[in-house]
Amino acid sequence: MSTFNVQKLRHEFPNLNITVHGKPLVYLDNAATTLKPRCVVDAINAYYVTGVSNVHRGVHYLSEQATAAFEYSRQVVRQFLHARRVEEIIFTKGATESLNLIANSYGRHFLKKGDEIIISHMEHHSNIVPWQMLCEQTGAVLKVIPINERGEIIFEEYTKLLSEKTKLVSLVWVSNSLGTVNPVKAVIEAAHKQGAVVVIDAAQAVTHTAINVQELDCDFLVFSGHKVFGPTGVGVLYGKEKWLEAMPPYQGGGDMIKSVTFAKTTYNVLPYKFEAGTPPIAEVIGLRSALEFFQNIGWDAMKQYKQELLDYGTKMLLSINGVRVIGTAREKTSIISFVVDGVHPHDLGTLVDQEGVAIRTGHHCTQPVMEFFKIPATARASLAFYNTKEELDILASSIKRAKDIFNA
Repeated sequence: MSTFNVQKLRHEFPNLNITVHGKPLVYLDNAATTLKPRCVVDAINAYYVTGVSNVHRGVHYLSEQATAAFEYSRQVVRQFLHARRVEEIIFTKGATESLNLIANSYGRHFLKKGDEIIISHMEHHSNIVPWQMLCEQTGAVLKVIPINERGEIIFEEYTKLLSEKTKLVSLVWVSNSLGTVNPVKAVIEAAHKQGAVVVIDAAQAVTHTAINVQELDCDFLVFSGHKVFGPTGVGVLYGKEKWLEAMPPYQGGGDMIKSVTFAKTTYNVLPYKFEAGTPPIAEVIGLRSALEFFQNIGWDAMKQYKQELLDYGTKMLLSINGVRVIGTAREKTSIISFVVDGVHPHDLGTLVDQEGVAIRTGHHCTQPVMEFFKIPATARASLAFYNTKEELDILASSIKRAKDIFNA
């Protein structure tokens, strides 16, 4: 049994004190976005109230202070990912923009007609559509790793897809709709044997496992700040320096240049070459605060506690007649997608909301997954370290109430 002090941590999250329809909030939508601790809100507020200024451009005190805070945040991200150098950390507005940056900058520069890109059947739309667009632009071919009924990639089929034509593999580490944890280390090793570059979508993994990009040996890795208790509007792209140096800029504008004339523009050094315009300064500072808060919790105790929640929640849901869990991978994290016989997920989401319970319903931006399981949508309870077994009991009661209303 975990000795994790969840009640102490819950006090750090103001949102957990609100009521919804007169009931205490039960927030089980963490895969969509996480709640924010006070320290993150305070860090953003402090920037706007006492230190607002643009970065990199000014010599006055406020600009120098903002620049120092911004660049220190980059160092914190580097340490969080165990990247080799801060130049390998690019700030974007989210994982989606990071993936689009790779597709447009790396993909359009290095891929050509007949080259092959491999993704999996469980990808989020943001890790499908940019590669489809790239294939339309370059003539490259998109290949898809199949999944099984448990919601796992079929690794043997992946290795069959690999060939000398494979130039890029892009894979989600943790599925946002199934909770599946993919064997990314093995995926990377197999791809590299064919000379392919590997992109890892860590948007969900970032709160579920410690990340060491050097041990993984991935070429690129992306995540969003709001998935890891930070603000919206900020994300991270990690890229190996050799690739970032070779890639052309994704956008043009201020700060990504060394000099501009009407005859020629020369580009700035890394990481600024990929950060055109005023960056999300307050959001980057908030992200730093979130990562520092998160790392101070302790990985081992947190993972054990979340596993207990996952086991308890899964058992509890399966004890309800007519509930079926979608995604039963042998290696899985704290995301439980399910369907209830006789109750559409959207109706279920509306009814449990009346009890103060926030879950996500729909296709979760993974329509191919829904098609594979032959369902229109699922209800999804995604758990964070501030959730409790008592909250899962409330979810169960609200599901039973919904079943009663529909005579299901």
